[in-house]
Formats: sequence, structure tokens, C-alpha cells
Amino acid sequence: AREPARTAAEPASEVPAPPNRRYTAADFLPVHSTRLTPGAVTPRQINVPALKPIFLIGDDSRSRAWLQTNARKLQTLRAIGFVVQVESSAALHSLQRLVTNLTLVAVSGDDIAQRLAIEHYPVLITATAIEP
Repeated sequence: AREPARTAAEPASEVPAPPNRRYTAADFLPVHSTRLTPGAVTPRQINVPALKPIFLIGDDSRSRAWLQTNARKLQTLRAIGFVVQVESSAALHSLQRLVTNLTLVAVSGDDIAQRLAIEHYPVLITATAIEP
């Protein structure tokens, strides 16, 4: 079967070429999560068997203190950190310097917040619990 001929009114759809460089964290900043704010987290049990341990933090004093206090536990769990409020790559790097053995990724936490009914961070989320 032949393709129908294009008329002048039907321009060819072209997919833009990807940038000729690697993406960096700065390309995805700033990150804001409208459903989350710094605050006290109420612990509760959940049941999401396939969920790997993650934690949500922001670039704020409460998150920084929590990160330093819980660093060893987070490393033991091999938890991945989602930085859900951060303005700049300098701020993200500053957080990363606090915990060099943990992975931190700047990403909106709105979807997770909605799905797990979370309103505040910092928080640790495992397959069985939501913990402050």
C-alpha cells in the first residue's frame, strides 16, 4: 500500500531533534510541589509491597536537620531521596554534600503526595510505613 500524497495544507510532522548534550540536574530546576509543605508527619502503616524505600525532603532547615539525623538509617535502607522543593543547583548540591552516600533527585512530589495522602516532609516512605 502506498502512502497518500501530502497536499500543501498538510505539512509533514517532524519530531524535534534532542539537544546535542547531556541533561544535568539544573535542567529540571526549580522544583516545587504544591501539595507538600515542611511540617510534622504522622506515622502510619501502609502496604505497598513493591515500593523501594524513598524519602521526601526540601531545601529547608527542618529537612536538613532530618537528613543529617537519619542519614545512617537511610543508607542502610538504600533509600532514594526526592528533593521536592528546591530552587537551584547550588541548593541541591548543598543538600547532597550533607549525605554523600545517598542519591538525591530533584522531582515534584505532588503525585506521591496525592497517592499516599501525604501533606508534609521530611518523610521516609517504605513498603510498610510512612515515618517522620
